[in-house]
Amino acid sequence: MNGACAVAGGRNLSVMWKTVSEDCNLACDYCYYSTCGGIPGPKINRIDSSILDKFIQEFMKNSHGSAAFAWQGGEPLLAGLDFFREVVSLQAKYAPPRTIISNSLQTNGTMLNEKWAIFLKTYGFLVGVSLDGPREIHDARRRDAAGQGSYDRVMKGIAHLRQHKVDFNILTVVHKGNVNKAAELLAFYEREGFSHVQLIPCMDFSAQEADQPGSYEITAEEYGSFLCEVFDHWYNDGTPKTSIRFFDNLLGTYVFGEAELCVHRSTCPDTIILEQNGDAYPCDFYINSNWKLGNVRTHSLEEIISHPVYHTFKSLKSKLPDPCRTCEWKSLCHGGCPRNRAWTSDLSSSEVDYFCASYKKIYAYADKELKSLSLRLRRSGNLKT
Repeated sequence: MNGACAVAGGRNLSVMWKTVSEDCNLACDYCYYSTCGGIPGPKINRIDSSILDKFIQEFMKNSHGSAAFAWQGGEPLLAGLDFFREVVSLQAKYAPPRTIISNSLQTNGTMLNEKWAIFLKTYGFLVGVSLDGPREIHDARRRDAAGQGSYDRVMKGIAHLRQHKVDFNILTVVHKGNVNKAAELLAFYEREGFSHVQLIPCMDFSAQEADQPGSYEITAEEYGSFLCEVFDHWYNDGTPKTSIRFFDNLLGTYVFGEAELCVHRSTCPDTIILEQNGDAYPCDFYINSNWKLGNVRTHSLEEIISHPVYHTFKSLKSKLPDPCRTCEWKSLCHGGCPRNRAWTSDLSSSEVDYFCASYKKIYAYADKELKSLSLRLRRSGNLKT
C-alpha cells in the first residue's frame, strides 16, 4: 500500500507514517519492526498533535491537487478513533480547494469493530489486513503476548469491513509455514472471497539496527516455486480474476514498461517514512540512526529530501552487481530490493538480491503467457487485469 504525493523539490513525494511507532497488540515472531512483544505500554506512543498539524499543513501546501497518506505501525488502530478523526479534520482544514485526499491503513485486523468500519467507510480509507492463510497457518505465527492465535479476531474484523463495504485487501507474509502450501492459500482466498492479495517474503532482521544483515527462513528456490504455482492460479488461462499484486505489477511492466512495486522499479521511489515522533527515514527497512533524514517537527520537507543521506539511499538501487548488468530480466527486476543485497562497508557495491533466483525462475516461467496477455490487452484497449 502506497502513500503519495506531495510535490517537494520538484518530486512527487510519498509518505508513510508509523502511527504508534513500535506499539502493537500482537507478537508475531517474524516482525522486523515492533519490539514490544505484544504488550504496548500504558500510554500509546501516538503522533503528537503539534507534529501532525505542522506536517499535514506543509504536505497539503505542496499537494498540487492530490494528497494521500499511509498509516502503519506497529498497530495503527492503537492510536484510537479520536486520533484519526483529528487526522481527517486537519486534512480537510489544510487541503487546497478541489484537492483529492486519500488514506490507506495497514492493520492486523484484531481491533476492527463496527465503529471503526463506519469511520473507515465514511472517509474512504483503503485498508490492508494482515492474514497469513487459514487458521492453522495464520495462528502458528501471528499470536498475541499470551500465545493465543489471532485468526478469529481478524476474520471478525474483516466481517465488519464487509458489512460496511470498506475497501480492503489481504497481505500475506510468505514464510516456512506456508511457502509450500500455495494451493491451500489460494483455495482459502477464493473460498473467503478475497479478491485482492499481496504476498511478501518473510525476512528476519531488525529495522532499528543499523545495516544489520538480513536472514531468510525460506530459500530463493522455495519462493520461486511458490510464485510459479501462484502464477498459474492468477493467470487463469489468460483471464485473471484475482488481483495478486506481484503479478499485476509484472503484467504492468510488460504493458507499460515500469512496475508500481518499489522492489521492481528502476529506482527507489521518492518516499519518506515518519516515526511517531516525526523522525524521517527513506524506507521502512532503514529505520535507524545511519539513515535518519531529520524530523518533520523542526525540518521542512525540502530540507529532509535534500539531506545527503537521502541522496546516498537513492543511489543504492542503480549500483547493480555485475550479474545484473547483463541479465536478460534486468528490465523486470532492476536488481531487486537494496535491503536484500549484501553490501560492502562503503556501500560501493553489493551482491545480487537474495531472491534473485526466485525472480529468474518466475520470469522465465511466465514470460510467454505475459507477452501474450499484454499484447491482447494493448490490442483491445483494456489495460486493466
